[in-house]
Amino acid sequence: MSLTAAMFSGVSGLAAQSTAMATISDNISNTNTIGYKSTNAIFSTLVTESATDTTYSAGGVLVHPRAQIDQQGLITASDSTTHMAIAGDGFFVVSTAADPAAAGGNYVYTRAGTFEPDAAGLLRNAQGYYLQGWEIDPNGNIPANQSDLAALTPVNITGLTGNAEATSLINLKANLSSDQTTYGAGYVAGDMTSGAVDPHFVRSFQIYDSMGSAHSVSFNFLRTGSGATPNEWTVEITTDIDGDGTEDMLSSDIVAFNSDGTLDMASTTLSSTITIPWTVAMGIDTPQDVTLNFGSDGLSDGFTQFASNSELVSSEVNGALFGAFNAVFINEEGTVIAKFDNGTSKEIYKIPVATFANPNGLRNRDGNAYDETPESGAFTLREATLGGAGTIISSATEASTVDIAEEFTRMIITQRSYSAAGKIITTADEMLEELIRLKR
Repeated sequence: MSLTAAMFSGVSGLAAQSTAMATISDNISNTNTIGYKSTNAIFSTLVTESATDTTYSAGGVLVHPRAQIDQQGLITASDSTTHMAIAGDGFFVVSTAADPAAAGGNYVYTRAGTFEPDAAGLLRNAQGYYLQGWEIDPNGNIPANQSDLAALTPVNITGLTGNAEATSLINLKANLSSDQTTYGAGYVAGDMTSGAVDPHFVRSFQIYDSMGSAHSVSFNFLRTGSGATPNEWTVEITTDIDGDGTEDMLSSDIVAFNSDGTLDMASTTLSSTITIPWTVAMGIDTPQDVTLNFGSDGLSDGFTQFASNSELVSSEVNGALFGAFNAVFINEEGTVIAKFDNGTSKEIYKIPVATFANPNGLRNRDGNAYDETPESGAFTLREATLGGAGTIISSATEASTVDIAEEFTRMIITQRSYSAAGKIITTADEMLEELIRLKR
């Protein structure tokens, strides 16, 4: 009967507007929830097929709550360096347990980036989810099976006690005076190291071994050119390789110059690599190779021999002493970088970004997180900024996408629509009552 159908249509209107009011109340309640995506109530008609072309049977209305998950929230600054936001597409991968494999937890996805270290140093957001990332190996590589969630590990930023950086490069620019009187022929290798012969020019540099200990390395120069090769210098490189306090010779070589004061690499025997064979007494069981850059053939960009005094023009030695863990920094590619108080840094994790073909098809979970569904499509793990994945911004969070003005406007409309649907029921009831009176 049309009157009864009209009443049920009013009832469906009440139910639909109640659901719409529920979405509005959730949106307003989560105005300040980090990473929250507002939900809209989408209405669609419910049609009952009429028996003839001259009759009509009311159907009603259906409501479909839809979260606007792909909507970008405002990026706001934060005082914590471990707080993060994603500008663009994608989600952080988080787990409900510190070790999902061992504790029976599972992986979910979120934009709520209020991550802070817990007592164990694991990054955990305000909702209690643990941030997952790829651990970077000592060679700076991430796991090869990047598409597998099993390759992820909880991000721990306090597991490092310190860091040392061994010296691997020495850049030298020096002038050896062409006015220096030559020692002449007959020099015996090692005489400068032993002290039997005083070098014409000496410079020492501090280098660091793999354990962060400092050592002095000396470059001893003696002009030994004579006869047809007047522009040759003998250089002996020395250091204490066994910790006994005496200098040990690493090499004794020739540095030769052209008549214009530039390097003659064809006659130079000094190698571009210094190998330091630390002894077992030093606690280091592998030799340390240091690249030595002292100039180019025929150029004055390193060692030179001009008429001015012998002097060190410039030097650059890398490496650092042992330093304690100091802070953490996260760049826009999602690389977690540990910083140490000796000025060095180390890449420890890379935070992936999970993207979906239809993010609005994800299923809501407690704690402002989402689950994958057939409607959303399968996840794809990507490096931030690559393949359509968003940029990770540290010391920032993503604000809720709720617009208070819009929500209150929708609330007024929903309230009026609910009242109107109730009016349908009371009016249909009066019409049914009038119909019953006809019997009397």
